[in-house]
Amino acid sequence: MDIKSLATELLMSKMGGANDSGAAASALDDLVGGSGGFDLGDIVGQFTGGGGDLASKAKSWLGDGANDSISPAQLQDAIGGDKIEAFASKLGIGTEEASSSLSQILPELIDKSSQGGNLLDSVGGAKGLAGLASKFFK
Repeated sequence: MDIKSLATELLMSKMGGANDSGAAASALDDLVGGSGGFDLGDIVGQFTGGGGDLASKAKSWLGDGANDSISPAQLQDAIGGDKIEAFASKLGIGTEEASSSLSQILPELIDKSSQGGNLLDSVGGAKGLAGLASKFFK
């Protein structure tokens, strides 16, 4: 199972409207898709690129300590209202519900996909992916 599959599973488990794995995966691709497809590094870059409060929040998700929370409004500002709208539309939910859910899901996804401040260092082959999966689905 790759990180995108884990992200899809997490999304489906956290959001009642995400009951179609194909729609959930497609919505995630549109939301965190870099030039090469699903890319958490791209979304982290959107938070850290502007500096300030959002950058410190993203660093807390990447680090091994406690995760700072992010409000739905801050999330929309960082990612863009148009991307949130498209994400919500693909899942058949409202924009407010999408922003609210994503403000809970993304920090957890980034936190569980990082170690020691580096994204995806905790994933090393199948064994690393199994360990990553166990972090999500305790």
